[in-house]
Amino acid sequence: MKELKFYVMTDPHFYETSLGASGPEYDDFMRYEQKCYAETESINRSVAEYLKGADEADIILIVGDLSFNGEKESHRSFVKLLKEIEESGKKVYVVTADHDCQEHPFAFGEKGRYEPEGTPRDELFDIYYEFGFKDAIAVDRQHLSYVAQLGEGVRLLALNNDGADDGRRRFDEKHCQWIREQIRKAKEDGQMMIAMNHYPLLPLQPLFSIISSTVQKEPMNAIELLADEGVNLVFTGHMHCQSINEVTTKKGNKLYDVCTGSIIADPAYIRLVTVKDENTVDIKSIPTPDFEWDTDGRSCKQYLTDMFNNMILNILYDMKYDTERMMRKFHIEDKKALRPVIYLIGCLLNSITLGGFSRLFWIKCHKSIRKIKVMDFAAELVRGAFVGNQQMKEGTPEGDVLLAFLKRINPVLKRINLKNVYGERVDLFELLKHTAGNYGTDDYNAVLTLR
Repeated sequence: MKELKFYVMTDPHFYETSLGASGPEYDDFMRYEQKCYAETESINRSVAEYLKGADEADIILIVGDLSFNGEKESHRSFVKLLKEIEESGKKVYVVTADHDCQEHPFAFGEKGRYEPEGTPRDELFDIYYEFGFKDAIAVDRQHLSYVAQLGEGVRLLALNNDGADDGRRRFDEKHCQWIREQIRKAKEDGQMMIAMNHYPLLPLQPLFSIISSTVQKEPMNAIELLADEGVNLVFTGHMHCQSINEVTTKKGNKLYDVCTGSIIADPAYIRLVTVKDENTVDIKSIPTPDFEWDTDGRSCKQYLTDMFNNMILNILYDMKYDTERMMRKFHIEDKKALRPVIYLIGCLLNSITLGGFSRLFWIKCHKSIRKIKVMDFAAELVRGAFVGNQQMKEGTPEGDVLLAFLKRINPVLKRINLKNVYGERVDLFELLKHTAGNYGTDDYNAVLTLR
């Protein structure tokens, strides 16, 4: 096989801005939003211009959530943009996901929130036919999946899991049979096969392992299906995270899950992937380019970072000052007993510094961080889980104070019986430690050994 290079981007969430994105209701919605909304068209166009002129590779993989929320006009405009990219000499391959087939999307017009025309799932095949399906070696139309020849010796298994027979976000038996057949056919033809699947198969950070919505349903079934049949590398999106994780199945086969951050939210990156041979893949991360927008004097990168931080800070602020609103946002407004608990935690987070917090729990705190507010520390902790290469590791002032706190409360943590998405009991201390600090593979640039 020849060395092959391609770009990977995820979650463009293209929104046709003529549908409307302004007004009081829009501003209220954006208080708790990580990703851009009104800015998405501008960001997508800047990325398209970059890719059209990029000479490292002429193949682009786009891993799902192509539209903001399934607006028909957004799909139409995004397809036009993809055609512009292909006219520059590139080849684009896409998969769709749940945000692309919402039949009742919403937008914000002059009179507030309203419902534009949506997109039924059964229309997505025709809408994106030219970007993968048209030239595919094999197609599973029910599951909107296909196989494409990317280059000499390398095939792409493009997977969508929104078409399961029971409506769950998984690979049903019919889909599994098709996947198995395609992998085996690739082997017979002497082809290396890689995959892209919108939903992660591995928890992107240890904390996410106890939140089922962060990964595909029945993830271990999918992992074993792919890895044990011979697919060792899958590119994912969905969580807007920058991460690289690996797992080894019971049969001793390795699977890497390379998740890339959304281009319209911090962290905003695309990947340049080099398949050197059947065993070696080089991953490099490229920041998305600047885009045309009034950023109030900030760099585009800082603009996206501030949006992420503001989302977290708004949630923490509302825990104290608008508890009901915060509970409505997370659909727990019916759990009345939680209100005073959330309020008290909110009061603590909004008023105390790390120095005061450390005195409260009788732990050491380096003088350089004593004046940092706990809510700012918490916001950076959460953001780090999405940005990747988390900095709060043992040996840093921030990491040491967090680990000291976790050790102090570890007797309580050990009494909490939580299981991860694989049904295994978790060690909360280790889970939180490795979520705060990255002790493993670099989430941005790495050379992966597949076998």
